[in-house]
Amino acid sequence: MMGKAHLAISTGVTLSILGLNNLAISLPVVAVAAVSALLPDIDEPNSLLVSKTIPKDLIRLLKALMIGIGIFIYFAGSAFAPWNTVIAILAASIFFVPTRTFRNVVMVLTGAALILFGHSFIPWNYIIGCLLIICALVPHRGLTHTFYGVAGWTLLLFFSTHTYDQAIWIAGGVSYLLHLLADSITNHGIRPLPPFQFRLKLRLMSTGTSSGALVENVCIGLTMVLVWFVFLRGVDLSHLIPS
Repeated sequence: MMGKAHLAISTGVTLSILGLNNLAISLPVVAVAAVSALLPDIDEPNSLLVSKTIPKDLIRLLKALMIGIGIFIYFAGSAFAPWNTVIAILAASIFFVPTRTFRNVVMVLTGAALILFGHSFIPWNYIIGCLLIICALVPHRGLTHTFYGVAGWTLLLFFSTHTYDQAIWIAGGVSYLLHLLADSITNHGIRPLPPFQFRLKLRLMSTGTSSGALVENVCIGLTMVLVWFVFLRGVDLSHLIPS
């Protein structure tokens, strides 16, 4: 499924499950559910979560900045020749690194910086930092699209947030799992338990096709019905209708 479909379905169904079990739904819970709905695709540079967090325009700007840094080092470090030239060439050469590789480097450095210097954001700095580093190093639909990924993410949330709000780690684990289940109905499917070759593949839809879009829209519609049933059924909305 596409990113927007994952976001709508996994988040909506997760919050509905929490609501049916009378768990409090706070802003952090909603945020974690939404992020977890997109998280398995973080290892794909064109995914919704990655493209919004580290957009291509930012990557181009950073790469262009490296050329400027290289020029600055060359002229400002003339007293250290020939090392200024070597370092300047290395800095400027980063401009020619493929976008995907450069984005992965940015993700690793950003994750390391959050872990080392983001103490005022505990526990979120550890959660986000570890995710950025791990997901920059794994192949698409590899570790992140397995039950190991579900377990790892759920445990990370549990140990980081269970003393703050139990609903957070539950929302994260459920929303992540729903993403994988949604991918399992596609023609590609997932390998949930590598190194075992078993592939969970129901072949109910093919992404990027009109029939696939229809299935996505139907699933989104059913999710909206579920959300209405859990949260809005019985709520008086007459005051919102102009007389």
